[in-house]
Amino acid sequence: MSTNTTPRNPVGSHVPVAGGLATVGLAYASDLAAEAVQVFVANPRGWATPPGSPQQDEAFRRTCAERGIPAYVHAPYLINFGSHTEATVEKSVDSLRHSLRRGREIGALGVVVHTGSATGGREREVALRQVRERMLPLLDELTHDDDPYLLLESTAGQGASLCSRTWDFGPYFEALDAHPKLGVCLDTCHVFAAGHDLAGPGGAKETLDLLVDTVGEGRLKLVHANDSKDVVGARKDRHANIGAGHIGAEGFRELIAHPALDGVPLIIETPGGKEGHAADVARLKELRGA
Repeated sequence: MSTNTTPRNPVGSHVPVAGGLATVGLAYASDLAAEAVQVFVANPRGWATPPGSPQQDEAFRRTCAERGIPAYVHAPYLINFGSHTEATVEKSVDSLRHSLRRGREIGALGVVVHTGSATGGREREVALRQVRERMLPLLDELTHDDDPYLLLESTAGQGASLCSRTWDFGPYFEALDAHPKLGVCLDTCHVFAAGHDLAGPGGAKETLDLLVDTVGEGRLKLVHANDSKDVVGARKDRHANIGAGHIGAEGFRELIAHPALDGVPLIIETPGGKEGHAADVARLKELRGA
């Protein structure tokens, strides 16, 4: 796909890949008329680091390139570089290294990882020092031209979260020396649940302005576009279909129009199976202006 026909904001979905990264995942994406995809390359609720299939990898990478589909990997949910348990941290290192390597093998532009929390009652500063010690070496390993970005995704603010409000990205980026391969994946449900009112007039603009002020221009690489089943500030991570939750369609319209979203894909992680996903992809394209 030539650049002059690529949408300003490619809209897509997280897609299932059990049975074949290319054969299953890209067929699902095609059924949704998705312009971008996100996949798991390992069990999201486990520590296994499977090798993948070279044939499926090549087919996935080639097809995405031919169709101009940006692809992303979501790292497993168990990863927590702020954990007070050494075994968890060591497994987090192995798991994230695996996701980054597999991301390069399938041609992914970015690998999304949750920013984690300071467990065991430890101070945030202690947890962030550990983030630096264990995550920065992984960033320094990203030396290939086709290595993906590492995209930090904030949480909804539950527990001792290290990063939930926009300004929390500041200390996190500082801990990682604002590494050139570091970026942000903004989950709209998470940031809304953490207290940023994307629904109110000017709310999305204010939120994105704050994010840019915190991490700098060009660091926002991906948006997880999810409406929220709960009210702003509820600190609950419960996704709703686009326009059917408390953020509402106008919040997404304002978000998409912001200059910080120039060229940034939107990936949905909403309920409703394939039918719900197809409707949400279509709704976001409509809010984008087709």
